[in-house]
Amino acid sequence: MTIKDTPEEWEIRATETPFVGNKTSVRTDDVVMPDGTVVHRDYQVHPGSVAVLALDDADRVLVLRQYRHPVRHKLWEIPAGLLDVPGENPLHAAQRELYEEAHVKAEDWRVLTDVYTTPGGCDEAVRIFLARGLSEAEGERFEVEDEEADMELARVPVDELVRGVLAGELHNNCLVVGVLSLVAARAGDGLDALRQALAPWPARPFEA
Repeated sequence: MTIKDTPEEWEIRATETPFVGNKTSVRTDDVVMPDGTVVHRDYQVHPGSVAVLALDDADRVLVLRQYRHPVRHKLWEIPAGLLDVPGENPLHAAQRELYEEAHVKAEDWRVLTDVYTTPGGCDEAVRIFLARGLSEAEGERFEVEDEEADMELARVPVDELVRGVLAGELHNNCLVVGVLSLVAARAGDGLDALRQALAPWPARPFEA
């Protein structure tokens, strides 16, 4: 048997959007179950995101420490951001986020993995890129604000991040998934066998 997620959509009898925020909203659907019953399902509607595992020549990952109010923590994360424009090319968005958050550019881009962050309650899809061949970006640094104004930047060895993930010391979804995917890719067919940066992404279709 091939283990592979497949698209499917059960019948929706009614839907409403009781809350609309700046970037996301909450939707309530009345969904028909296999036995014919109808149940309410509330979930967050999200535009999607990109994240970048930026790996330098010393085998260190570029990470950021940022305050996240919903969980009341400062978390170590990899650069990431929203797909603000419907149909936005995720590679272009990832390159923008790496520049804005770290003032870094990369020569080699690959798709590391695609994930749904919390599919039981949110439709957010994230594409995590691997970026290599890092160098300082030209021009002035992007002006940050709000939580990002307090952000710290570091480069941490891959082995140290893996240790922190398995010890329960690092919790950010994209960091955890990205670092462990990197290790798995190396142990498999190698990083050069990863999907190309413009590989199709059915969860968030885009124009190359």
